[in-house]
Amino acid sequence: MHASDFLDTKIEYLKGVGPQRAELLRKELGISDFAGLLNHYPFRYVDRSKFHSISNLTEDLPYVQVKGTISRISVHGGKRPSRMTAIVSDGTGQLELVWFKGIRWFRDSIKAGTEYIVFGKPGFFNGRFNMIHPEMEEAAKAEQQMGPSLTGVYSTTEKCRTSGLDSKGIQRLVKTLLLQWKSPLPETLNSDILQRYKLIPLREAITGIHLPAGEQQLAAAQYRLKFDELFFIQLRLLKAKWSRQQAYKGKPVDKIGEVFNVFYNTHLPFELTGAQKRVLKEIRQDMGSGKQMNRLLQGDVGSGKTMVALLSMLMVLDNGYQACLMAPTEILANQHFQSITEALREMDIRVGLLTGSTKSSHRKFLLEELNAGRLQILVGTHALIEDRVQFSNLGLVVIDEQHRFGVQQRARLWKKDELVPHVLVMTATPIPRTLAMTLYGDLDTSVIDELPPGRKPIRTIHRTEDHRLAVFGFLKEEIAKGRQVYIVYPLIEESEKLDYTNLMQGYDTICREFPLPQYQVSIVNGRMKAADKDFEMNRFKEGKAHIMVATTVIEVGVNVPNASVMVIESAERFGLSQLHQLRGRVGRGAEQSFCILMTGSKIGNDARLRMRTMCDTNDGFKIAEVDLELRGPGDLAGTQQSGVLDLQIANLAKDQRILELAREAAIAVLSKDERLMLPENSMLANQLKRMDEADANYSRVS
Repeated sequence: MHASDFLDTKIEYLKGVGPQRAELLRKELGISDFAGLLNHYPFRYVDRSKFHSISNLTEDLPYVQVKGTISRISVHGGKRPSRMTAIVSDGTGQLELVWFKGIRWFRDSIKAGTEYIVFGKPGFFNGRFNMIHPEMEEAAKAEQQMGPSLTGVYSTTEKCRTSGLDSKGIQRLVKTLLLQWKSPLPETLNSDILQRYKLIPLREAITGIHLPAGEQQLAAAQYRLKFDELFFIQLRLLKAKWSRQQAYKGKPVDKIGEVFNVFYNTHLPFELTGAQKRVLKEIRQDMGSGKQMNRLLQGDVGSGKTMVALLSMLMVLDNGYQACLMAPTEILANQHFQSITEALREMDIRVGLLTGSTKSSHRKFLLEELNAGRLQILVGTHALIEDRVQFSNLGLVVIDEQHRFGVQQRARLWKKDELVPHVLVMTATPIPRTLAMTLYGDLDTSVIDELPPGRKPIRTIHRTEDHRLAVFGFLKEEIAKGRQVYIVYPLIEESEKLDYTNLMQGYDTICREFPLPQYQVSIVNGRMKAADKDFEMNRFKEGKAHIMVATTVIEVGVNVPNASVMVIESAERFGLSQLHQLRGRVGRGAEQSFCILMTGSKIGNDARLRMRTMCDTNDGFKIAEVDLELRGPGDLAGTQQSGVLDLQIANLAKDQRILELAREAAIAVLSKDERLMLPENSMLANQLKRMDEADANYSRVS
C-alpha cells in the first residue's frame, strides 16, 4: 500500500476505534483518518520514571504523577451519583482524587488497598490538595510494561475521556498505528534543506514525537516538525508576495509636488521624528518603484502613524490620484476625518466621510463627487467597500487596525480600479516579530519606534480595592491641578447586563465621592444613542467635565491631551493589549500622566503577570511578547486572521530562531526557483498545493 493511501484510511478502521469512537474522534478532536491521528502531537511529556511526593505538591505545578495506595472510596449523591472521591496516600501525605463523570465505571474498576500510579493536574480545595479526573494505572502492571521513560500527554475532551480516549487511550491508538504503518513516507523537503539545517527524516520525526526514546530524539523530532510547519507557511507567504509583485504594477508615484511640499513646509503641526522620516522614505521608495506597495506600518499608541498616513496620501494627490482611509469603527473613522480635516484646513483639498450613519442625500452627493474625481480623500468604515462606491482614480488605500478586516473585504476595496492602488496597513497594536513574520510575512514592514519629543513616560501603578480611598484622594489632587481623569470599566459581551450594572454602580460611587457642583462627571457606554455619546464625549474634550466614566468604547477614538489619569477598574479582566491601548489615551500632553490598575486583592498568576508587565514597561513590543506567551498567536491575531496560525507544534513565542531559519530557507529556494518548477522542488510544490486545497491563506492583504 502506498503511504498516502495508508494515511488516508478512515480512523474507524484502526484496531481499538470502531464507529462510535471514530465519531467522537472526528467531532471532538478533528481526527478523521490515520494521518490526523499521527498529526495529533503530544502537547507535553512526562518522565514516567519520576514521581512527586504528595507533601511537595503545589497548585502551580503542571501535570505530575504520584505513586500511592488507594483508600476511602466514596460515592456521593444517592442513586444518581454526582461525584466520587478516593484518597491516595504515599507516606508523605494524602491527595483527594475526584470524578464527576464515568462514576460507575471508576467505582467498579478502582480497588481500595492497591498501589496506583496517578497522573493529573494538582489543585487545592477545602484545605487539601486534589486531582480531578486523574489518569490511573495499577503500579504493578505499569512496572511490567515499562518502556521509554518519556511519555507524551495528548489533548483530549471530557466526552473522549469517558469513552476511554483519555491521553493514555490516545497513546495506545498511536502505538497501534505506528506498528501497523509499514509503507515508506515520502519526504516533504529536498535533500539540500535536510542537510543544510541538519533535519532528521520525516518518518523518524513522527515516530520520535510520539514515542521518544529519550530527550535527544524528542528534541530532533520537534525541531524537524516545527521547521516543516514554519517553512511551508513562509514559503507560501513569500511565493504569494513575489507572484503579486510580478502580476500587479502599482500606480507610479514619481514626484513630490506642491500639495506635499506646501503642507510639509507650512502646515506641519510639529517636527517629524527620525522614525517618521525613515518610514516616509520607505513608503516613497515603494510607491515610486512601479510595483504595488503592500506595507505594514507598526507604531505604538501616540507615535504619529496618522501623520505618516496623511503625508503618504498627499504624495499620491500630487500625482493625480485619490486616497482613502478605512477604519474599523465609526468613532475611529470620525476621529481620523476630524484630524485630517483640521490638519488640511488651510489647504484646498476636499475630504469626505462615509460611514453607516451618513444620510442618504449626503451619501449620494459624496459618491458623485468621488466618481467625478472632485473628492480627493475619503475616510470611512466598511461602507467604503460597497459596490456603489466608485473612485475616479484611487492611488492609495490606508487600512487602520487591519486585523479587524477580512481578506475579502480588503480585496474588494482595491479591486475598484484596474491598475491596483498602493496599500498601507496600520496597526497601533504592536506585533511581536515572530507573529509579524508569520501573519504578515508577505508584507514589507515599517516600524515607528520613537515617540514625539517632550512626551513623558506614563507611570503605571497597580492598586487593590483596599487602596480605593487613597486613589480617590490622588484623583482630586490631579483635578485640582486642572487635569482630567478617565475611569474605565470592562466590557465583556457575554455579560453585558452585569457590565452595565457594574458601570452604573461605579458611576453612582464616583458621583457621591466627587459631588456637584465642584466636580462634573460624564458617562459613556455602548447602550447610549450616538448623539448622547457625542454630547458627553465633547463635554469631556472641551474640559467641561472633570471625569469620564466609560466602558471600553474609549479604547480608540478619544484624544484629550489634558487628561492625565487613566483608572482601569477590574483590570484583571482585560488582556495586556487592551490595557496598553487604554493607557495610551493619556500621556498625550506635556504633563506627567498616570495609569492606575485597580484589581481585587486575590488574582491569578496570569493576571498578576499582566499587572507587573504593565507597571514595568511602556514598550508596546515588549508587552506584545508577553501577551503572545500568555494568550497564543490566534487570540492576538483576531478572529479574521487566526486561521493561518492554527499551528500544530510550533510556538511563535518560543521558536523565533527556527522561524528565522525556515524563512531563510524559503527565501533561498524562491530566489533560485520562484515558481517551484525545478525537479528538486517538486515535493515543495506538491506540499504547497495540498496546503492550498486544505485552507485559504488569510494573511494576504491583496
